[in-house]
Amino acid sequence: MSVKVENLEKNMAKITVEVPFETFKKATVEAYNKQKKNFAIPGFRKGHASKAVIEKMYGPQVFYEEAINIVLDETYPEAAKESGLDIVSRPEIAIEKIEEGQPLVYTAEVAVKPAVELGQYKGVKVEKADATVTAKDVNAELKQLQQKNARLVSLEDPERAIKKDDIAIIDFDGYMDGKQFAGGKGEDYPLTIGSHQFIEGFEDQLIGHKLGEEFDVNVTFPNEYHAEELAGKPAVFKVKVKELKERQLPEINDEFASEISEFETLKEFKASIKKEIKAKKDQWAAQQNENNVVNVVVENAKMDIPQPMIELQVDHMVNDYARRLQSQGIPLDQYLSITGTTMDDLRKNMSQQAEITIKTRLVLEEIVKVENIQVSEEQLTAEIEKMAAQYKMEADKIREMLGDSQIEAIKLDLACQDAIDQLVADAELTDPEKKEDKKDEE
Repeated sequence: MSVKVENLEKNMAKITVEVPFETFKKATVEAYNKQKKNFAIPGFRKGHASKAVIEKMYGPQVFYEEAINIVLDETYPEAAKESGLDIVSRPEIAIEKIEEGQPLVYTAEVAVKPAVELGQYKGVKVEKADATVTAKDVNAELKQLQQKNARLVSLEDPERAIKKDDIAIIDFDGYMDGKQFAGGKGEDYPLTIGSHQFIEGFEDQLIGHKLGEEFDVNVTFPNEYHAEELAGKPAVFKVKVKELKERQLPEINDEFASEISEFETLKEFKASIKKEIKAKKDQWAAQQNENNVVNVVVENAKMDIPQPMIELQVDHMVNDYARRLQSQGIPLDQYLSITGTTMDDLRKNMSQQAEITIKTRLVLEEIVKVENIQVSEEQLTAEIEKMAAQYKMEADKIREMLGDSQIEAIKLDLACQDAIDQLVADAELTDPEKKEDKKDEE
């Protein structure tokens, strides 16, 4: 096998591979053995005709397609390695020559890892993420706890009218052109007024009605409604209010604090809430500072990303997204159907983030190289122990399962994180602009 490399524009390259005819001939025999069961030849039991007989009837090229796939699987990985290129895409294969008795010639067009020209990466100036905790933050958390600890109280007063945030237990029955339609009937349905669970306008028309009332609600289904037979059409729902409940909020005071926490006073409870919010904000701010510093460093660098490299990254992102959806019991094709999204739409939406991800990684790897950042055995061991804890396995077993290439990949990941830490440590993090109104700060 011979391998030749031609460098193309925009970090692309063409690998030309010549495979000896004997290798291809051997592959046609393998292809025959895999496919012979598919041929029914007169005078032979199905799958028992010889290779020569099948080729005589269908032509000598009958096994070429499968044989080519066999040859590519066997030779391309070796050819890619021999090329010496740092390949970062799937190959675009083209068969250039295939003749009896002659070498099989094919080309593989690939993207290669682009060179990175670093700009300023030490001492970049970035505004520090604001981790200030305000009274507004604390009060918002208290409001959430208040809502969470609200009591639902059934209302018996026949004169009490339905209002926003009430929970009405209703029966409803939908009609279109005087006829009931599928899916339009419900009994003892708890509907929170203002939750927008139902078609726009439905809940608003319940406001003002009273317990035990029966009345009609007129709505129009939205044009993009999932049931095509209902989309854009008017409907009438006959509604009966069977029960009415009100959410009663507890008063935020010392008693409230002592009931839902370990603290006796509201003041102590608010101090505890502030401390928890501060810890979360500090963690968020640290991550935000990292992101902001790295973003500036990446913007300062120059590189030319080949499109096939972006497409491969998008492939990884789509597959990861599909796995996360599947873990929730939603197949990707079903998600696309429900949201009215095409695969092309999904890939296009992910393309920009894919390019940012690639650029960030390339810049960090270049900094690792320039700064000669080395990962210690202690760091590697700690990472493997973290993996072992995650998978509930012994660390030694994890290390045994990892090949040399995987170990090197882990070390490079750790080195890139060290590079980020170094960039942040060297950066000039300026204080955020102070707001004139300090009333909210605690």
